[in-house]
Amino acid sequence: MVWKPWLGAVSDASGTHFRVWAPRARALSVSIEGGATAALRAEGDGYFTARVEGVRAGARYFYRFPDGRARPDPASLLQPLGVHGPSEVVDLPAIAPRSGRAGVPLEKLIFCEIHLGTFSSEGTADGAARFMPEMAEAGYSAVEVMPVAAFPGSRNWGYDGVAPFAAHADYGGPAGLARLVDAAHGAGLSAFLDVVYNHLGPEGNYLGEFGPYFTSRHKTPWGDAIDFSLAPVRRYFLENALRWSAWFDGLRLDAVHGIVDESTRHILQEIAEGVHEEGGLVVAESDFNDPALVDSYGIDACWADDLHHALHVALTGESQGYYQDYQRPMEAMVAALSRGWFYEGQFKPSFGRKHGKPAAHLPGRRFVVCAQNHDQIGNRARGERLAALTDIGGLRVAAAIIALQPALPLYFQGEEWAAKEPFLYFTSHGDQKLAEAVSRGRREEFKAFAWQGEVPDPQSPETFLRCKLDRSRKDPAALAWHRALLDLRRAHPSLQDDARSSLRTWLEGRILFLRRRDILLVASFSQSAFVADVPSGRWRILLDSGQARLEGGKLRGEGHHAIVLERA
Repeated sequence: MVWKPWLGAVSDASGTHFRVWAPRARALSVSIEGGATAALRAEGDGYFTARVEGVRAGARYFYRFPDGRARPDPASLLQPLGVHGPSEVVDLPAIAPRSGRAGVPLEKLIFCEIHLGTFSSEGTADGAARFMPEMAEAGYSAVEVMPVAAFPGSRNWGYDGVAPFAAHADYGGPAGLARLVDAAHGAGLSAFLDVVYNHLGPEGNYLGEFGPYFTSRHKTPWGDAIDFSLAPVRRYFLENALRWSAWFDGLRLDAVHGIVDESTRHILQEIAEGVHEEGGLVVAESDFNDPALVDSYGIDACWADDLHHALHVALTGESQGYYQDYQRPMEAMVAALSRGWFYEGQFKPSFGRKHGKPAAHLPGRRFVVCAQNHDQIGNRARGERLAALTDIGGLRVAAAIIALQPALPLYFQGEEWAAKEPFLYFTSHGDQKLAEAVSRGRREEFKAFAWQGEVPDPQSPETFLRCKLDRSRKDPAALAWHRALLDLRRAHPSLQDDARSSLRTWLEGRILFLRRRDILLVASFSQSAFVADVPSGRWRILLDSGQARLEGGKLRGEGHHAIVLERA
């Protein structure tokens, strides 16, 4: 299957065909800036279409309702003047990536998650493209781009997007994004895009004026749920998934626990099948701890947060919020490493109920784990990275565990060199009442925590600028450790089998042992000197984050410490 555009404005050599689902309109027309206004004809099932000769790429247009309302296209490919302005006709074949798929198999994926606005000084897709060779040299095999769908203003995480088909104009629009994909492929990286199918942002969200995209029958943290019981709504989001998978090697679906679909065939299954037909992969974020994502819906891998939470508590001792669920962090870490996640049916305090289902039958490649990501950093009032919350030894331990466990590793931009820049929550809403509500809500959210000082204002440009990576502050030792770990992961035969049967984990107090055949990771979470018993046999130290000594089956080290041994 090779996807071809169907919704929105599709141009050719002599004109443009427009199609929009608008069952709430009794009539509709398309108004071309500097040109004519053409009536759309009803096509059935709520769709309106028209072909307008002479309209080519670069033309800007609105859909106009009988009462005079002018609205951007719900399937717009570019919003050059922002989410409230006209849509622009884009010739997708003319600007599409020229490279083929990267071809990195699922089990070889090592993700680096990036935010286009803060990853480079330019804050654009072209700015990010310059650093694709750098990412490959760091040991990554995939770049995962946070959402690029058009959002209000110029600063946003991307999860307030309201034009799912449109690459944000300030990032360089679709042409810039295509160049980024080509740069990633040129460096040997797979390119993944984070997409949001559980909600749309509040400002500039005009979908409800066109049709019943949302339903009050179900509620999500963002309000009324998207109504996937309606075939045109399903097709809209499936078309979107296919639009992006035509360019990218895979999609990361945001917070699918916020998607409600009671249909016989779940929308996630439909999206996974469609993307697979295009040759792409699908990764999903979910807090359900439910293997049905893989077993029933055909998702290739799911984010698994339990390891992050247990690792974070073990290194920092924090217990607020969802960290209260991991107050025996070492045991929780062993469970997550051994079985995919910790919660597989037992009572979860922050949820107030039993949570999760067993997933130990799934191999490592079906999970994505991390020590840091945009959410876990940005959910903090100050957006501190792990570098601000533990010592150098703790960072080395976290890097080693994520690199050498069997699931797919994910890192956040700059983590490989121990970046110190925070990743704060930032927005640039133009609606003043909404902007004030967001700033006030951020302050209220952290009142219950013992944060000292003011919570940074999401609307302040300074909040955003503080998050930009500063490559002049790289820690060469951290980068060398990171590269050595990922080189070992890729090359050592013992680390190629991701079956649960190839993994053994155990504890000696605050020391974690992770063994994969002939490779043994010893990770100390102790603050003092330690002595650990290694398994019988001859072992040699391959990698050492400190100054370990191996003497007669005893491994001696100090504080937070990671040692990788190989059976001789």
